[in-house]
Amino acid sequence: MTKLPRIIGWAELKQLVPFSRQHIWRLERDMKFPRRVRVGANRVGWLQTEIEAWMTSLAVQRDESTHMSSRLDNRRS
Repeated sequence: MTKLPRIIGWAELKQLVPFSRQHIWRLERDMKFPRRVRVGANRVGWLQTEIEAWMTSLAVQRDESTHMSSRLDNRRS
């Protein structure tokens, strides 16, 4: 049996990502954040797996930029 992805609501998202609703909306609009899923007429959520992957990608970008900075510093020495 396939495990279904978990959908998290605003309260849980807010604990994971400390951004305002408006900022989340802007990031979604600019395709820089996972898009929300409509789960009812007046209810939305986000796939937890997509939020986790987004957070991981931020850490990878940070690590890559740190790695590149240290390589550039080594070349300057």
